[in-house]
Amino acid sequence: MADPSSYRPKPGQIPDSPGVYRFRDEHRRVIYVGKAKSLRQRLANYFQDLAGLHPRTRSMVTTAASVEWTVVSTEVEALQLEYSWIKEYDPRFNVKYRDDKSYPYLAVTMNEEYPRVQVMRGHKKKGVRYFGPYAHAWAIRDTVDLLLRVFPVRTCSAGVFKNARRTGRPCLLGYIGKCSAPCVDRVSAEEHRELAEEFCDFMAGRTGTYLRRLERQMGEAAEAMEYERAARLRDDIGALKKAMEKNAVVLADATDADLIAVAEDELEAAVQIFHVRGGRVRGQRGWVTDKVEEITTGALVEHALQQLYGEETGDAVPKEVLVPALPDPLEPVQEWLSGRRGAQVSLRVPQRGDKRALMETVERNAQQALILHKTKRASDLTTRSRALEEIADALELDSAPLRIECYDISHLQGDDVVASMVVFEDGLARKSEYRRFQIKGFEGQDDVRSMHEVITRRFKRYLAEKERTGEWADGESPDGAACASDDSGPLTDVSSAPLSDGLKDEDGRPKRFAYPPQLVVVDGGQPQVAAAQRALDELGIDDIAVCGLAKRLEEVWVPGEDDPVVLPRTSEGLYLLQRIRDEAHRFAITYQRTKRSKRFRSSPLDDVPGLGDTRKQALIKHFGSVKRLRAATIDQICEVPGIGRKTAETIAVALAQAAPAAPAVNTATGEIMEDEAPDPTAGASGEPVSAGAPDERRGQET
Repeated sequence: MADPSSYRPKPGQIPDSPGVYRFRDEHRRVIYVGKAKSLRQRLANYFQDLAGLHPRTRSMVTTAASVEWTVVSTEVEALQLEYSWIKEYDPRFNVKYRDDKSYPYLAVTMNEEYPRVQVMRGHKKKGVRYFGPYAHAWAIRDTVDLLLRVFPVRTCSAGVFKNARRTGRPCLLGYIGKCSAPCVDRVSAEEHRELAEEFCDFMAGRTGTYLRRLERQMGEAAEAMEYERAARLRDDIGALKKAMEKNAVVLADATDADLIAVAEDELEAAVQIFHVRGGRVRGQRGWVTDKVEEITTGALVEHALQQLYGEETGDAVPKEVLVPALPDPLEPVQEWLSGRRGAQVSLRVPQRGDKRALMETVERNAQQALILHKTKRASDLTTRSRALEEIADALELDSAPLRIECYDISHLQGDDVVASMVVFEDGLARKSEYRRFQIKGFEGQDDVRSMHEVITRRFKRYLAEKERTGEWADGESPDGAACASDDSGPLTDVSSAPLSDGLKDEDGRPKRFAYPPQLVVVDGGQPQVAAAQRALDELGIDDIAVCGLAKRLEEVWVPGEDDPVVLPRTSEGLYLLQRIRDEAHRFAITYQRTKRSKRFRSSPLDDVPGLGDTRKQALIKHFGSVKRLRAATIDQICEVPGIGRKTAETIAVALAQAAPAAPAVNTATGEIMEDEAPDPTAGASGEPVSAGAPDERRGQET
């Protein structure tokens, strides 16, 4: 725990101007980003007596090890920079909204020659009109199905559209009148675009014009005794009214507004948003956040506005935004919203009337969302907490292991030996921390030695990071362990750059091996556990627990014990250890198979200098296989287009020095197969994939 006075800026260093500040921890990770109208006044609040700080603020300033700031011209610029840095650094002490799903939108691709109506998720695209978001995709499809009677816009994919144009036959929707069939030129591109624009106008809330027009046309058809046409128009009017009933009028005067409500307690807050367009609720969405900092309702609203409109422009930002509390100060946020829209935006709290009544409805939805979230999370947290407590009790740990690392070794009959490291924090997988290794120090199968090397390399890098950040004096390490050098050599981390390049702490991004676990789990029994413990002992590390999980009886082994720890089969702790072990095994197997497939695709021609893929393929195509190329004379090699005599001599020498490949074997019959010409597209070598390698399904994977 750091003392804030140790990194407090000197009086007069902090400017009295708008800006954005960042707190960093001892590993140079950005842990909090904030903005201020006056940096001097705001930062002074963090360096007062710890007893007077909010518990979350106190936790942040004691976790931090430094503070830095950037001066900007206006508060609006500070708001924009704060949003950008929160997105970039993902600080642990900032409010982060968790949206548990990607909400679907009704989209009309006006950027295409023949616009298409479809359901879209994810990032918005330029030139596409969006309506929503909706809670469910089926709600969009029901609405579209009703509207296609009146606005028969194309809904088919590009492939279906091209096929219909090629064959001259429309799809089923074209035959039943729910598509104007521009694919077979029933309507021109201009006429189809007009239909799409009318569809968008109706969805945007301008419904009265179309209803009145259809009613007038129905009356004219009835007077002209065109009863079938009049009946069809009557059905169209009914379809439009039914579609409109799905979104009842909630605000008069065709209001465009977003209503944001917040429900909160001491630990969490739920945000609900209703999107009202043309006086009707067109969409709804919501988020939940942990209150990891001391924050007011107005500040929560400000963060919600950043999340909601940070990447939106134009009409996606409505003219009016109704909130339960105003941000402080209000003017920069309102100016920022107006800049995103390109026109004035009103940000206010509704006091009375229909808007206040609708806000109460949104608030009830927020309360229900918070209750539902807490119910689900309580169950999940209870299970994970119980699992970690059971592991701590079984292994006699002082506290629950919040960070667990698991290691597994994988190979195929002693070839392509690799290792994996997976990380679980608070019982959940942390995939960004996964690492994989390849082992080259020895040939053959030796899981114990491999495990020793993996643990040694991983924790040497941890000790090197501790020395680099000054947690002890330069050149010193516990028990004299050498931590700055790495003499294990054979073990290579292939997932990232060398250590000096990987510690990009100035960017505030996570580093590779900087954080120690409370528990190391190895896939194996007593020998693997002993090897891991020996590696830690040699490095002088004595505050990390080690255990192993053997597959045979799912026994938990601990160092120095002759008998395993047996957890009940129904134990949540055992289930968590199994999940961690299986994830490490999966990660190792995936990497081992990747290396194996690359090795099978290698060729002696790969070692010929200056010989590219094009000439390799030409050689294989000409001779049929590497075996026949090896038997060819220099003059015969020169017959291949693009191969000169000097290159031919180099190829002949390289093939003569390379050991001939083992014969291909039929694994079902044991028969040695002739090296016939393979498919030239199979690989540069032209050798059968099975040559010198057992059937993958029959190989032993560890």
